[in-house]
Amino acid sequence: DMEIHAHSHTPRKKWTHYLWEFLMLFLAVFCGFLAEYQLEHKIEKDKEKQFIRSLINDLEADTTRLNEIIITRNTREKRLDSISLFLNNDAASRFTNNLYYYAVFVSRGISIRFVPDDGTMQQLKNSGGLRLIHSRFIADSITRYDVSVRSLVKQGDIEEVSLQEYRTIAHKFFDARIFDAMLDANNTPSPPSGNPGLFSYTTTDLHEFNYKLFTVKAFNRANKRDARRILQQAENLLLALKKEYHLE
Repeated sequence: DMEIHAHSHTPRKKWTHYLWEFLMLFLAVFCGFLAEYQLEHKIEKDKEKQFIRSLINDLEADTTRLNEIIITRNTREKRLDSISLFLNNDAASRFTNNLYYYAVFVSRGISIRFVPDDGTMQQLKNSGGLRLIHSRFIADSITRYDVSVRSLVKQGDIEEVSLQEYRTIAHKFFDARIFDAMLDANNTPSPPSGNPGLFSYTTTDLHEFNYKLFTVKAFNRANKRDARRILQQAENLLLALKKEYHLE
């Protein structure tokens, strides 16, 4: 009888025991999973914030550069207009001092070229970092800004072609030795002394010069307009990022 009594208890004890063990094991695994998920979530959030901080630094560098370019392009526009005015004037020989000084800047593209500070942007794109951005709106705004920047860089390349074209006619008007004498050791120009002479050119040369200079002017205006638009885009994105990530 005692044997039966002992036997009848054993299976019940084992069954609950196994269930309890299973529950404990399940809880341990589940808690471990939760902890890991939380940790991963925290790491991703930290990574996201790190990317955004770097992106803000890059965008601030971009806005500084775009502002400089817009100012330089405004000055450039006035100089290009003056070259047209002086060269197409009957008394062009009286203005050659200004003509040489303004003309030395025409084919200089470096001061007006936009090279974005895009280290973080490249990283976000190449490492799949954009998926870390929790806000769809922010991710889309970052992508849109990147597309605009690529477009402005491409336009800079096309503008460079128009400057090359301009160089093919400028030598018929201007004496390179005068330009050379105007530059200091850092390549910074000063106006020439007196009114140095221009080469004798034909009416056909002048028509060609006007057309090529017009193309340079048109590019300057278009790229200045687009630089303004992208500057506005960069400033809006900066505001959105600082607001979303509380980085005031």
